[in-house]
Amino acid sequence: YTGVTSDLITRIWQHRNHIYPTAFTSRYNCNKLIYYCFYPRIEEATAEEKKIKGGSRLAKIKLIESINPAWEDLYKEINV
Repeated sequence: YTGVTSDLITRIWQHRNHIYPTAFTSRYNCNKLIYYCFYPRIEEATAEEKKIKGGSRLAKIKLIESINPAWEDLYKEINV
C-alpha cells in the first residue's frame, strides 16, 4: 500500500485499528510501516506517490530495502 498523509502517526493508527473496514488496508490487513519519507510540500509527496505506484514490484522492493533491509515495522521510530 502506498499513500500520502499529513499526519502519519494518526494514519497508521487508523490502519491498525481498521477505522475504515472497507478500505484496502483493512481488507488486506496492511498495518506495518516499512517505508516512509517526509516532504515539505504535499505536491512533492503526491508526485513521489505516483512515481512509486507506477514502478515495478522490484523497484518498490529495492526502495524499501534501501532504508529497511529487514522489513521491520518503522512505526516505533516515528511514534516517540
